[in-house]
Amino acid sequence: MSTAPLRIDIISDVMCPWCIIGYRQLAKALAATGTAHEIHWHPFELNPDMPQEGQDAFEHIAEKYGSTRAQSEENRARMTALGADLGFDFRWDDGFRMHNTFNAHQLLHWADQQGRKSDLKLALFSAHFTDQRNLSDEAVLADVAADIGLDRDEALAVLTDQRFAQAVRDAERFWVQQGIQGVPAVVLDRKYLVTGAQGVDNYTNILQEMEREKV
Repeated sequence: MSTAPLRIDIISDVMCPWCIIGYRQLAKALAATGTAHEIHWHPFELNPDMPQEGQDAFEHIAEKYGSTRAQSEENRARMTALGADLGFDFRWDDGFRMHNTFNAHQLLHWADQQGRKSDLKLALFSAHFTDQRNLSDEAVLADVAADIGLDRDEALAVLTDQRFAQAVRDAERFWVQQGIQGVPAVVLDRKYLVTGAQGVDNYTNILQEMEREKV
C-alpha cells in the first residue's frame, strides 16, 4: 500500500460508547491493511446542556431516546461483548452516569499542542467507561492528564481559566456546519464520510477500496 499517510478526522465525544468501539474497529482495519495514517480528533458534545453533576445513564437514555431499562441493559450487553472482542473493558456499574464534556474537550485541545491528544482521548474513554470517573470534575480531568505523563498543574490551570473554551466552540460549530449531527463520524482523506461503528470488515473494505482507487 501507499506509504503516504491517510488523514483521518474523527469527530467524537468521550461519552459515546460507539465512538471507542468504532475507533477500535478502525484501528484493527488500519493494522490489517498496513495503512499508514494520521488521526486527528475533533470535539462534539452529545449533551451540551448536561449539568455539571451529570445524570444517571439509565435515566438519561430513557429521557433522550425513550428506551426502557431492559432495552438499555440489552444494548449495554451488546456493547460489552463488542468491546471485549476489541480489547476494551466496559463496566456498567450501578449508578453509572453521563457527564458534561466541555472541559474534557478543552483539555484535549491543550494536549493536542503537545502531540498527546490521541493518548488523552483514549485515556478519557477508559476513565469513563472502565473506571467510572467523573469527567465533569476538573480535578479528575487533571488526574487523567497526569496519568499519561502530562503536567497536572498546567492541566488544571487550563480548565480553571477556560483558555480554550472559544477554540472548542469554534471547532464544534465547524463540524456541525459540515453536516455532522451524530458521532462517531470519520472523515477519510478529507473526502469520505463514514458514520457509526462500521465493524472491522467494513472499515477494511473501505480502506482497500480507497487504495484501489489510487491505482
